Amino acid sequence: MDVQPKAGEGGLGPRVAIGFALVLTLVLVALSGLVMYPAAQHLRSLRDGPQAEATLVAAGSGCFLGGCKVRFEAEGRTVVANLPVGSGHGENTAGERLTVRYRQGDPQVVASQDDVGGGGPAIFTVLSGAGAALFLLAFVWSTVHLRRQRRAEAVQPAVPV
Repeated sequence: MDVQPKAGEGGLGPRVAIGFALVLTLVLVALSGLVMYPAAQHLRSLRDGPQAEATLVAAGSGCFLGGCKVRFEAEGRTVVANLPVGSGHGENTAGERLTVRYRQGDPQVVASQDDVGGGGPAIFTVLSGAGAALFLLAFVWSTVHLRRQRRAEAVQPAVPV
């Protein structure tokens, strides 16, 4: 005799799904609020900083993780500084020229002119915030569904055998 499982049996169960949605919501909120938003604000803070022509010293796929280095003249000296995490210069090659903005008095704090509008971190802030809202909605829906299901099971009379 082949017994088929009933709908809703097996799998992770509603409590695990609710817990997963809540944890994912919290992770996305933390990513958005504690990492991406401050990174976007940091880039925007350089928008009005002094401008300089720079040469890309180190480039490649590591740029997105903060591995891009630029060399430029600032305040009477040659500066070699890292572009911030999320820099959009991964496809550029070493030796290319670009315009950078830096913090007056601290030229080690630098960003590409292309990134000072907020760039990738601003986009990731919106995306992770939207993802958090989606998983929060899933959490609320799962909680309401589970409570309704329990209430329906409690109201049903027992079937005599």
